[in-house]
Amino acid sequence: MQSTGTDRALRASQIGFVLLVFGFIYLPIVSLIAFSFNANRFPSLPWTGFSTEWYRTIFADPSISDAFLLSVLTAGGTAIVSTVLGFLGAYTDYRWRFPGKQAYLAVIILPPTIPFIVLGLAMLNFLKEIGLAASTTGIFISHTILCIPFALAVIRMRLADLPPELEQAAWNLRCGQVETVLRIVVPHCMPAIAAALLITTAVSFDEFMIAWFVSGVDVTLPVRILTLLEGQVSAAINALGSVVFGISLFLITTALAIIVRTRK
Repeated sequence: MQSTGTDRALRASQIGFVLLVFGFIYLPIVSLIAFSFNANRFPSLPWTGFSTEWYRTIFADPSISDAFLLSVLTAGGTAIVSTVLGFLGAYTDYRWRFPGKQAYLAVIILPPTIPFIVLGLAMLNFLKEIGLAASTTGIFISHTILCIPFALAVIRMRLADLPPELEQAAWNLRCGQVETVLRIVVPHCMPAIAAALLITTAVSFDEFMIAWFVSGVDVTLPVRILTLLEGQVSAAINALGSVVFGISLFLITTALAIIVRTRK
């Protein structure tokens, strides 16, 4: 009986600790969303009333609309290119063995491990040398480099479940390498490819530091949020942050649902 009571107390303490951690992480986000519906301009208690005025304000602002459109286009293009390159990198890792393979993989997965301020400065210097600094193309290139490792990791997990006999059977039936990849490997990896597209879209859409370094006159939505914070204190910023969080949450949860369902 004493052992059972101890186990229950330990379990309760573990659950309490987990809830405390999640509360510490997510309470600021909950407060952000809550204050976005506050009629008061300043994020303070008590509430002065429920209002959607701040959402109407951000949707009517042309500079926010332009930044949102740029973020969507950049994230979409980044997702497509980084997923294609991530698939090629994952398949190379899955199919072939060659000298320097570990170094090859290390170079691919390195960008997310570098502090973003360092990566942003490096990308700025590189883009200056090739004449693409302060351009939307520079943001696209930088985000693609950042997102390739995420796509590679997701697709490589799916490739680990691919029986090698399937490709061998296709080769015995006189299918070429490209035809085998298109008819066997790609359909098998399609759930992971869809998840990789969603995850890389979310990463590019949310990324701020690198975009802040390499962008010019046209800025992405996270960079626009910073400029708004520098110029004013308004609940419209809370509304804008809530919209960005909602989009990112939808993309990530959908990707995770695809991965979990595929694993089952």
